[in-house]
Amino acid sequence: MELMHEQRLLPLASKPAGQLLIHEIYRSVQGESTFAGLPCVFVRLAVCDARCVWCDTPHAFMQGAAWTLDAIVAKVLEYRTPLVEVTGGEPLLQLEVFPLMKRLADEGLTVLLETSGAHDVSPVDRRVHIIMDLKCPDSGECDHNRWQNLDVLKPTDQIKFVIASERDFRWTEATIHQHQLDRRFAVLVSPVFGAITPLQLTNWLLSSGLQVRFQLQLHKVIWPPDARGV
Repeated sequence: MELMHEQRLLPLASKPAGQLLIHEIYRSVQGESTFAGLPCVFVRLAVCDARCVWCDTPHAFMQGAAWTLDAIVAKVLEYRTPLVEVTGGEPLLQLEVFPLMKRLADEGLTVLLETSGAHDVSPVDRRVHIIMDLKCPDSGECDHNRWQNLDVLKPTDQIKFVIASERDFRWTEATIHQHQLDRRFAVLVSPVFGAITPLQLTNWLLSSGLQVRFQLQLHKVIWPPDARGV
């Protein structure tokens, strides 16, 4: 298991010090979270140590080019868009992401971080809006949830559950109650595309009595589900 983890991080071994391995930077419409629908610049970092069975960005696991922080900030500012999301892959695998997020916030941008929930979020600049997954059982990554993060997150941060089955939803429901997540954060639930229907998840949500936000991945509605750079 440890060897497999090291193999997943192998692309980082040749990355120059002080730089970030970037898969792509592009401008689109924010597809998820309470910021959904807003124009947003996405900074997608390469490499991920998770292997969620429903992952829709496996192309980011190994493909990336080294960028300096100056080049990334300059590229983001070219888009003249006040909202930027740092995503992946798993962004927190690269330590240089922390000064990057600080610099983007220093530029006056609203900065979002999308992270798997398996890594320590405490070093993240407090101005950044963290959108953190809690991985459900059917993802195959449930055992890697870092529960300590719940004591670090701010009220302005968001918890996301990606639901692939009724089992996932019942686990989500129990987890929300156990940790009182709906009283502490914005909580998001979304269906795994092609695994369950939006109607199924909506019905489970309405019958549960939970006051959390249902969401769809808007980019998969607007563009073909397998489209990249959107």
